[in-house]
Amino acid sequence: MPTKKRTLLTRFLIWRLKHISHKQFVFILSMVVGFLAGLVAVVIKNGTHFIQLLLEGNLIQEYHTAFYFVFPIIGLVLVYLIVKFIIKVQPAHGIPATLYAISKKKGFMERFQMYGSLIAAPITVGFGGSVGLEGPTVASGAAISSNLSRLLHLNQPTRTLLIGCAAAGAIAAIFKAPIAAIIFAIEVFSLDLTLFSLIPLLLASVSAIVTSYFFFGDDILLPFNIEDKFVIGDIPLYILLGIIAGFVSIYFTRTYERFQKFFEKIASPTKRLLIGGIGIGVLVYLIPPLYGEGFDIINDLVQGNPEKALHNNILNLDVTNVWTVIALLGGLVFFKIIASALTFGAGGVGGIFAPTLFMGSILGNCVAKIINTLGIPVSESNFTLVGMTGVMAGVLHAPLTAIFLIAEVTGGYELVIPLMITAAISFMLTKYFVPHSVYAMELGRSGDLITHDKDHAVLTLMDIKTVVETNFVIIYSDMTLGEIVHNAVVKSNRNIFPIVHKETRELQGIILLDDLRPVMFDQSLYTKITARELMKNPPAIIDLSKDKMTDVMKKFEETGAWNLPVISQDTYYGFISKSKLLTAYRRKLIVFSGK
Repeated sequence: MPTKKRTLLTRFLIWRLKHISHKQFVFILSMVVGFLAGLVAVVIKNGTHFIQLLLEGNLIQEYHTAFYFVFPIIGLVLVYLIVKFIIKVQPAHGIPATLYAISKKKGFMERFQMYGSLIAAPITVGFGGSVGLEGPTVASGAAISSNLSRLLHLNQPTRTLLIGCAAAGAIAAIFKAPIAAIIFAIEVFSLDLTLFSLIPLLLASVSAIVTSYFFFGDDILLPFNIEDKFVIGDIPLYILLGIIAGFVSIYFTRTYERFQKFFEKIASPTKRLLIGGIGIGVLVYLIPPLYGEGFDIINDLVQGNPEKALHNNILNLDVTNVWTVIALLGGLVFFKIIASALTFGAGGVGGIFAPTLFMGSILGNCVAKIINTLGIPVSESNFTLVGMTGVMAGVLHAPLTAIFLIAEVTGGYELVIPLMITAAISFMLTKYFVPHSVYAMELGRSGDLITHDKDHAVLTLMDIKTVVETNFVIIYSDMTLGEIVHNAVVKSNRNIFPIVHKETRELQGIILLDDLRPVMFDQSLYTKITARELMKNPPAIIDLSKDKMTDVMKKFEETGAWNLPVISQDTYYGFISKSKLLTAYRRKLIVFSGK
């Protein structure tokens, strides 16, 4: 028979195995992934700016009140139509969807995720949706990385690492902050910080930044320069800012969660679009600074021009009065997350990275203005920058990312002490009340979140069904001792038997071989004793639909048992043995560690 002709990809993979080591191949791929993530950032940013340029001509400047209401609704309707008729699957929120793919789908992401956010996010934000572009950029880059890994038949640890490289590349390209980008990938995606993982992350960040410089030049999203030096006497005030940032982070997270649950209860996408679209339209109509990402507002605040950001208020309030400015800034902090949550609820595609920076900058500036008005001179620009760090550390549960991002975009580490103080306090306070970040709250509640705890991470990645054994001989509760001996003990090589109801298959108990030995050789008892009299309750029961692998391991530790029964939908399913569980754990640990 003629041999099947090898495809070009097959020939390349064979050549790669012969000439390039796995480590070298990962290094090369990390640069490719970084370049692709950089391209995604370029496309999403330029697409958004192009839409805004078309819309924000003289129309908005002269008749802003009408168009600030209409544009977000138009954008959300366009996204709805694109999702329904072109993408045909609602793109999930960027970074949470990526975390879910790592935790529950072994790093595999659907193909539509490569282009879904790429199309929908610029329309959402360009038309005024009050969300960010960082999450969709990360999600699209991660999906491209995941599908590239699938194409090249890479294993799970390598897929996860390259997804982290895509995330690092996306953040590096957007902010031109490579160190913060690497730390972001490690903190948010819980990657192991080893020399092997660090080099690909570094290569991806550098590759993405070079791509960003090639298309954007020297333009920086947050062009800050520290003009006021850090004063050691301001430490108590930065501690206060950290506490306030922590409570704002809690407000952010819980408000986002409540709105998300509210919209999840609405089954009709059209109703969600109407409620969320009208809601965001009204908010942006009343508070124009909520339009879009809000980085222009952040830059105005850092440069000491809050009046420029607030002059367009619907009430035409006097922005030369400091208390009026403080009140307007406080309103922006309060309503930004509501505007973002409404955008998401209406079906918009975006992220919460930019809203976090927006709220943090305004919070810091507002606190500084209050302190200055009370007669204590502080730097408003420094507090604006440190406020961003505080809210980001609390909301994203990523304090190191927050510290290094602001340090890098400001071109130095002049503010590193207040950054560390505020980030640490905000993070600890938020963590106490809100155990999981906005990105990870759903996975965290279900116990499916990958964390830096390697034991927990490995158990999370294991599939419980792979360790369930079903070759146990079943005993019905009305069987006599004689039937048990002849139909179960003789035919089984196990020393444990499940007792099951004949009709409902409900697990009623277990019998150990040790329990049978005292009576199984006395034939006079064969018709007198039934399984119901011999059985006992198992030390614990594993529910296939509710228990996670971490719960299974905990039950073995607490009971000291070697075998535990498993039920599914209230019926008997099988057993899990401790020996098989530990063997499967060791194998998964080897795969997870990439050894």
